[in-house]
Amino acid sequence: MHQNFSAFFFLHMNNLSIKDIARLAGVAPSTVSFVINGKEKEGRISTQLAAKIQKIIQKTGYQPNRSAVSLRTGKTNMIGLIVEDISNSFFSQLAKSIEDMAYKIGYKVVYCSTENDNKKGAELIQMLHKQVDGFIITPSKGMKQAVLKLKKNKKPVVLIDRYFPGVNIPYVLVDNFTAVKNGVNYLVNAGYKNISIITTAVDQVQMQERESGYIQCLKENTLYHPTYTLHLKFSPSEDSYANQIKKFLLKHPKTDAVFFATNYLGIQGLKVLKELGKRIPEDIGVLSFDDHDIFKLYSPAITVINQPIAEMAEKSVEMLTKQMDGTGAPAQKGILLNAELIVRESV
Repeated sequence: MHQNFSAFFFLHMNNLSIKDIARLAGVAPSTVSFVINGKEKEGRISTQLAAKIQKIIQKTGYQPNRSAVSLRTGKTNMIGLIVEDISNSFFSQLAKSIEDMAYKIGYKVVYCSTENDNKKGAELIQMLHKQVDGFIITPSKGMKQAVLKLKKNKKPVVLIDRYFPGVNIPYVLVDNFTAVKNGVNYLVNAGYKNISIITTAVDQVQMQERESGYIQCLKENTLYHPTYTLHLKFSPSEDSYANQIKKFLLKHPKTDAVFFATNYLGIQGLKVLKELGKRIPEDIGVLSFDDHDIFKLYSPAITVINQPIAEMAEKSVEMLTKQMDGTGAPAQKGILLNAELIVRESV
């Protein structure tokens, strides 16, 4: 007993190897390896022995050599998450939710931003290809070939927030068209007649579907005016949008409500409306896609179309895990979730 304790103390103070753990447990190194890699059944290791080995690992603070484990198993237990802009509240919340979900099943997440740069997005995929077991990606349209290459190489991948129409790659996103159509219809029912949309000019399917929902709703109510649409080019600096929004609203003084197709445009829009002295909702109603803490704290609080971030994260990790575990592709090619209209004081 004393001898074992001394050995334990000595080993605890030094770098441990798998052989050291095996010596303390009184088993072969291969037995420890089976336990570390979660393959007790394959190694015919009893639950009691596996628990004993795990207890020794915990007590000694032993950390497996992940590179060696990766070479041995072909797995890194890492997921690559590539989003448009990790500083955006929607994507940061999404990343946190995915990270939490992945951690529960033994995976860690490495994430990065494309900033809507197709070349950067393709380079990030190339860089992470051998470091991760699978990808969750919010792709720009120009990343299509890089994503298709992952599929060709049988690399597990799930698209989130947006997808490539006609391409057989699993995705998780909200029904943007229906969500926006319902949100704009709420504005119409509230009595607004000159409803503008301020959106991005990027060629992304989810933004196109949001604009289509806006157009369809207003056409059905004979209220659609093409000139009441502002397309803004993507910019890494969100403040750059303010001047263009201001010019647009000054050019269309009859606008009595505005729909911002993303939360960062909505935040810039609120700054502009304050500068112009517009009262919300007395002078102009406001609706934004994607919630934000600013919208909750703003006075009056802003009405939003909110995406179910936690559910999106859960479904994407679940679909990716099925591919990574080799249990086959998900039953559905894609999952379409409902967004929630949260009515506050701005309409």
